[in-house]
Amino acid sequence: MAEANFRFYEELNDFLPVKRRKRDISVSFSTPVPVRHLIETLGVPHTEVEIILLNGESVGLDHPVSDGDRVSVYPVFESLDVTPLLRLRSAPLRRPRFLADAHLGRLAGYLRMLGFDTLCPMLMLDSELAALSAREHRILLTRDRALLMHRVITHGCYVRQPSPREQIRYLMQRLDLCGLIRPFSRCITCNGMLEHIAKETVVDRLPERVRKNRSEIRRCTGCRHLYWKGSHYERMCLFIGSLCGDWSE
Repeated sequence: MAEANFRFYEELNDFLPVKRRKRDISVSFSTPVPVRHLIETLGVPHTEVEIILLNGESVGLDHPVSDGDRVSVYPVFESLDVTPLLRLRSAPLRRPRFLADAHLGRLAGYLRMLGFDTLCPMLMLDSELAALSAREHRILLTRDRALLMHRVITHGCYVRQPSPREQIRYLMQRLDLCGLIRPFSRCITCNGMLEHIAKETVVDRLPERVRKNRSEIRRCTGCRHLYWKGSHYERMCLFIGSLCGDWSE
């Protein structure tokens, strides 16, 4: 029986029992075994991992672990340039697209409000979500850590926070998204792109106050829902400012 020592850093410790956090963990195993298997046996989804150092050398998830190895495991560092150490994927995530599970509908709405391509299927098996994430290269967002352990998933994020507003704040910071936002370019309801249209073409669909006071109308190219800059728009602008500071459309 072989034995290796593992050490997990930063928020990866949240997946571990309290007694195992921020300390060396001795793991016994039968060789050969990939490092991915031992990491997930300890409870950490591979999608939460960005860098694995085996005896000080950066390795990939399928690298075998041998007797006496020391393994250091680090979380996603999207806000830092870790390219020289990266072995798990070809490059850090940029221009991200998302796939939220059915329990994160409000989070999906916030991401769409900020302009991110975000799917949120209501009726889909875990295996189907995993396959869709892999096929379309979408970051899978979930509060189910077991879902993130599907082997086909390359990009995923375990959402720890209970409330949607806390969730979007966490995600914006963790994935360094503020520089990529395009607020009010997507439909919050269906994820379709918004287009500017002449008010006269949809005047019969507008409330009277909007006909009189608003000139700029946008329409979803998917579900055809109409948007205009009312009091709700102003509240959303304040919220976006609280997430990302100064910005302009």
